[in-house]
This record gives sequence, structure tokens and C-alpha cells, in this order.
Amino acid sequence: MNALRVLVVDDEKPTVDELTWLLQRDPRIGEVLSCTAATEALRTLQETEVDAIFLDISMPGLSGLELAQILSRFKQPPRIVFVTAHEQHAVEAFDLQAVDYVLKPVRAERLAEAVRRIGGGAEAPVVTKEVQIPVELGGVTRFVNRSDITHVEAQGDYARLHTPTGSHLVRTPLSTLEEEWRSAGFLRIHRSLLVALPHVGEVRMESGRCSVVVGDGTELVVSRRHTRELRDLLLRRAQ
Repeated sequence: MNALRVLVVDDEKPTVDELTWLLQRDPRIGEVLSCTAATEALRTLQETEVDAIFLDISMPGLSGLELAQILSRFKQPPRIVFVTAHEQHAVEAFDLQAVDYVLKPVRAERLAEAVRRIGGGAEAPVVTKEVQIPVELGGVTRFVNRSDITHVEAQGDYARLHTPTGSHLVRTPLSTLEEEWRSAGFLRIHRSLLVALPHVGEVRMESGRCSVVVGDGTELVVSRRHTRELRDLLLRRAQ
């Protein structure tokens, strides 16, 4: 991978200096430019190409989100990593195809992960065989495609598999399914719920509470404990 040229944009000079210092220590970074205003960054980007921008959101004048919207219209827009102290803009960042969403105060190892995501190329698609789950219905065993399951709900030692056409009870604890199905995109969002990320069509944030809407229109509440992991995984899938 060629060394990356990146731009740091934040209206707080100490944050700019800290991010610049951390990025310059990363061997994957070749050059770090910096600006303290979004309008200044826009002028810089019209004259200089960069691979990525580490962009604050809450800035006077033109905000980071507004700058990202402008950049999305560029013929070859740079990749964007939002660096902010606020979690509530994650959904908007996801809509803008951000590569990552890093919360302040920034940890060196977390920033290194963001750099990895910037430089990572598209991975070859993995072809997997359809997994079918046997379910009992009226004394008859039927098979449900795991890819059709939108979410799973705990019911004691059982789990209820939800699909757009109905639900099925299986004698398997939710914790077991969480472990076995994680690689297929199933994520715990509540102590009693798993959601299939490929079926998430909408993420909602309201009054600090997060929920997701799956393909059949069902809205599922995400616990505060699991909100950040969900957000990070959805952003990673948007790369």
C-alpha cells in the first residue's frame, strides 16, 4: 500500500495537533495536512488530493456533516473518518458512507484501526453454502433458510426465529446461536435479541435511544450496552 496523504479538520487547535502527531507516527501515513475550519478544508481539497479526511462534526459555520455532503459530489471523494465527542451523529455518518466513526478522546490503537480501514481494499466475496434450520410445525419437520431470518428472540431455553413470513421456535438457547451465527452477521442488540445485520434497513436515534428496523418493518430496540458495537459494525459494512 502506498503511503497515505490525509487531512485533519477540527476547529480546536489542540485536537488538530494531537491527531496530526498520532497520524505522523503511523508508518502507513505519508503526509498529514491540517485545517481548523471546514471552509478552509474545502479550499485545500480543491487544490490538493488526499486519500482521507479525519473530520470533526460540530464546527462553527460549515459543519463536518455538511462538508461531507459536499465532498460526496466530488468525482473521486476522499474517504471520511468522523472524529467527534458525540455519538448521536452516527446514523447520519452511516448515511454519508463514512469509513469510520471515532469518538474523542482518541486512543492511538483506535486511530490505527481507522487508518487500516482507509487503506483496506475490497475483499473478495466469500461464497457460502445456504444453511437450513430444521423446525417443527404440527409434527412436521420443515427447513428454514438462515438467510431469511431477520432476528432471533430468546424465550427461556428456546429461541424464536423470525422471518418475513412467520416465526418458529427452536430448542436452542440464544447464547448458542449468538456464538454459532456471529460469522453470518447475527449480532446481539439486547439481552434477549439477535438481529441479522443484512436485514437491517434503517437505524433510528431518538432521545439518545437506538433502534433498528428489519426488512419486514419490525422495529427492534437496541440496548445502550450494545449500541456502539452495532454502530461500528454497520459503518464497517458500509466501506
